[in-house]
Amino acid sequence: MNATGMLKLKFLVPGWYAVVMGLCGLALAWHRAQPFMGDGAAAAALAIGTLAVAVFAVLAVATVWRAWRHPEAWAEDRRHPVRHTFIAALPIAIILLATVGVAVFGPHLLARALWWVGSLAQWFVTAWVLARWWRGASAGGLQWASVTPALFIPIVGNVLVPLAGVPLGHAEWAAAQFGIGLLFWPVVLTLLVVRLAIQGLWPERLLPTAFIFIAPPVVVGLSLLQLGAPPLWAWACWGMGVFSFVWAAALARRIAAMPFGLPHWGMSFPLAALAALTLRLAQPGQPMAWAGLALLALASLLIAGLVLATVRGLRDGSLLAPEPVATLVPVAAAAQPA
Repeated sequence: MNATGMLKLKFLVPGWYAVVMGLCGLALAWHRAQPFMGDGAAAAALAIGTLAVAVFAVLAVATVWRAWRHPEAWAEDRRHPVRHTFIAALPIAIILLATVGVAVFGPHLLARALWWVGSLAQWFVTAWVLARWWRGASAGGLQWASVTPALFIPIVGNVLVPLAGVPLGHAEWAAAQFGIGLLFWPVVLTLLVVRLAIQGLWPERLLPTAFIFIAPPVVVGLSLLQLGAPPLWAWACWGMGVFSFVWAAALARRIAAMPFGLPHWGMSFPLAALAALTLRLAQPGQPMAWAGLALLALASLLIAGLVLATVRGLRDGSLLAPEPVATLVPVAAAAQPA
């Protein structure tokens, strides 16, 4: 690899695993469409899942290479007030790959191994992220300016665990880890709403991450059904997910006017998960089925557009580049007169 390639590799931040998350979410949504669309949906799920595996393999090799050649960049990721939460995207990607494997091929040894690796890694990453909250703001702990929808990422990872954990025969551990996400999802939601009131909206380039609000309720709904909960609980989660979608869509015009960046991938998995839950609750011929298929089409078009924009961004060098620096100003300091 030449010097230019090595420099670009330095900027391969953990948020790149959101690409794998979006592709896996879309594969699972197409799998859910099989009762409505037949074998074509199953073939689409397999193709998209295969693409997700390929992208993950490339990212995993690049991540190891980056950690070896640029250890200071990896250390900066861990210290960064916002970026550190994206580290959870790596174990989430592994959990989702296992989930796609179970959905498409049924329980098997490789899926079981991936699931355990992803589940345990997600548990430890969540504990590490939340342990930072005990620090003061000056020591890199929780501060309003660093509260963004990215805080949902470690939480969503835990509520994903039952999707493959139950068919793999690990329902008890899956339910236990699911409880972690169920505990902290409303905590993070409250922090975000308070942040909006106190600090205002997060930086403009992170606006697409507002769609992450959709992910916790819809994934909770899918996992509740997998754990055998009454369907009405999943319907309640679906209602929260749809409302979160409408709420986030109020920013759609502003997001569309922005130049493409990696945060746009934050829209992909939540929309795919909403389509999956809608199709999971639907019956053929019902209006709910048409709604699910419409959401699946929307998620597919969005992710296809994101893939094309990502290819263009890699080609012109606009993606693997230093992030804009945003100064985090504590509220108390900002309120003092000059």
